[in-house]
Amino acid sequence: MNLYLAECNFQIENYDQALQYATQSLNLDSNAQATEKATLLLSQIHEELGNPAMAYQYLKDYQLLRSEKEKSEEINRIADAEIRSILDESEKTINLLEREKLEKEKESIFQRWLIISVLIVLISVVVLAIILYRNNKNKQKANAQLKRQKRKIEQTLDQLKATQSQLIQSEKMASLGELTAGIAHEIQNPLNFVNNFSEVNNELLDELAEEIDKGNYDEVRVILNDIRNNLYKINHHGKRADAIVKGMLQHSRKENSEKEPTDINVLCDEYLRLAYHGLRAKDKSFNAHLEKDFDPGLGKINVMAQEIGRVILNLLTNAFYAVQQKKCQTSDPEYVPKVEILTKKKLDQVCIQVKDNGIGISQNILDKVFQPFFTTKPSGQGTGLGLYLSYEIIQVHGGELKIDTKEGEGTIFTILLPV
Repeated sequence: MNLYLAECNFQIENYDQALQYATQSLNLDSNAQATEKATLLLSQIHEELGNPAMAYQYLKDYQLLRSEKEKSEEINRIADAEIRSILDESEKTINLLEREKLEKEKESIFQRWLIISVLIVLISVVVLAIILYRNNKNKQKANAQLKRQKRKIEQTLDQLKATQSQLIQSEKMASLGELTAGIAHEIQNPLNFVNNFSEVNNELLDELAEEIDKGNYDEVRVILNDIRNNLYKINHHGKRADAIVKGMLQHSRKENSEKEPTDINVLCDEYLRLAYHGLRAKDKSFNAHLEKDFDPGLGKINVMAQEIGRVILNLLTNAFYAVQQKKCQTSDPEYVPKVEILTKKKLDQVCIQVKDNGIGISQNILDKVFQPFFTTKPSGQGTGLGLYLSYEIIQVHGGELKIDTKEGEGTIFTILLPV
């Protein structure tokens, strides 16, 4: 309290009162910090009162107190450091001893586990040796059996390859049969005209001879004119039959790997008539409504004409089969079998579509129609290779073959070929 009052009086420059309180505080000697502060304050008060000697004396006392305090603090710090060092060394020693103890315990545990592991390994090796010996015997027996099975599988595979080749050849021969029947039926029409007009001309020649004998030259001129017209028609239908034969021979002589500029519209038109007449040759009672919608700006594209013709023929034959089956199954008297073929150019692709209003294809088997040997036709009526080969041919051309169908309503096959 005296030190506080002395500092307050010093602040308000009441030096005499400050000197009195500071002296009392120093004399009380309450603690080292208070003594140090009181000594410094007395030095400042005497300096203000004009007593430099006293001020210097108290300042020296203050410095002496500070030095003794710092020495005491330094001694305490050194003592603390030494104590901490001793404690750290002791702690390190204790930790080292504990680690050594743990290491020894671990080593002891490791040795026990090592002994146990060696025993387990030895037992395992013995058991494994017994198992390997038995397995080796079983493996020898299994290998012998596998070799026998492999030989059987190879023989079966060779038989399957031979059968597949025969079936593919059968499919090609079936397509050729359909094509031949169509060609024969197609050529039959112009040949019938040629034969009929030839017979008519024979009759007209007999009439001509009679009219000449009668001297009826006006009638002779009429008969000659009829004969001339008949000969023109014979020539016309003869050229028509010749064009059909030449066109089909041209397609049949091309190699499978040879592409040539081909008029797709002409190809579709030919195979539509051939497929229809081929079916008509088998079933005279069958009739269907045919529709054609060809893009006149289609132009010619490089394809293997014979192969693409085979695809178109196969799709059309399937379409006619579908409408024929629906005609036999339906009780609707107004149902008219209809098959449509159309072509269209789409940017860098040519689109060929074959549509029918036949029985359609069930969704359950839709993903199987392009698989080899799969067919919905009765046994003996199909090899199951037609659509598979068609799909492969279109793939070779870099195109796509798609199917859109609804059971009971019809099917649309779409061929997309790159231009």
